[in-house]
Amino acid sequence: MSEIIVAYWSGTGNTQMMAKSIVKGIQDAGKEAKALPMEAVSASELKDCPVFALGCPAMGAEELEEGTVEPFVTEVEGFATGKKIALFGSYDWGDGEWMRTWQERMENAGARIIDREGLICHGTPDAEGEAECEALGKAIAQEA
Repeated sequence: MSEIIVAYWSGTGNTQMMAKSIVKGIQDAGKEAKALPMEAVSASELKDCPVFALGCPAMGAEELEEGTVEPFVTEVEGFATGKKIALFGSYDWGDGEWMRTWQERMENAGARIIDREGLICHGTPDAEGEAECEALGKAIAQEA
């Protein structure tokens, strides 16, 4: 059984908390998973993974983080065809535009978004947000 990778970038720890809850959901569903900061994994390591998750909070004017995440996602776009990808992240302002844009990019690159849309949590995930992350993890496990 191969391990499902949940790669994320987190500025304040909120998206990291989401990643850990997603991994818990995957594991509760009987699959192996690990959460890795994007700085610790290269996008090319995901080429042979049929299912994985990517996380990034909203930055600036509702966009992906530019230094690490944007180049990572651009590389993933090059091999996304046929992949099943879950997207997630936290935000403090706006209405989720960054996630809709990110989802559209991945779909245009040929990926299928697990649960049909990215999961967003406002600020620090509360109990409801953690439960939503665990549910996403279970959905990811079903796709593996």
